[in-house]
Amino acid sequence: MTIVVGYIPSPEGESALARAILEAKCRESRLIVVNTSKGDQLIDDKLIDAKQFHDLEARLSEAGIDFWIERHPQGADAADQILDIARAQRAELIVIGMRKRTPMGKFLMGSNAQRILLQASCPVLSLKASSDW
Repeated sequence: MTIVVGYIPSPEGESALARAILEAKCRESRLIVVNTSKGDQLIDDKLIDAKQFHDLEARLSEAGIDFWIERHPQGADAADQILDIARAQRAELIVIGMRKRTPMGKFLMGSNAQRILLQASCPVLSLKASSDW
C-alpha cells in the first residue's frame, strides 16, 4: 500500500511529513512525498532545492521506510498533483498540512487542502503545524 504526503518546507509541511513517516512505519507502506509549486515566483520557497532534496532523502532513508520523492516545479497545481498521484498509486492515505487563511484569501486563491479533502478517493489526514500526536 501507499501513503502520499504533500510537502513544502514549512512548519505545516514538516508536521505532515513527520506524521506521514509515522503512518508509513506503522502500516509498513511506501511513502510518496509530493513537492510541487506553480512556479509563478522567481524565488520559490515552496519548492525544495538540491540540498533540501538530499536532506529529505537522508531523513526518509534513516526512517527505514520505502519511499519516493516526486518534485514538480513547472506550473503544477498542488491539489491536482497530489490527487493524481494518489489515484495512480491507489493510495490508502493522503497526509497534508493545513494553515489558516482568511476568507478573502480562500476566495481569491482557492484552497488546495479543501480540494484534496473533498475530491480524494481515500482517507485524508490533515494536520496543523503544531500538531502533537
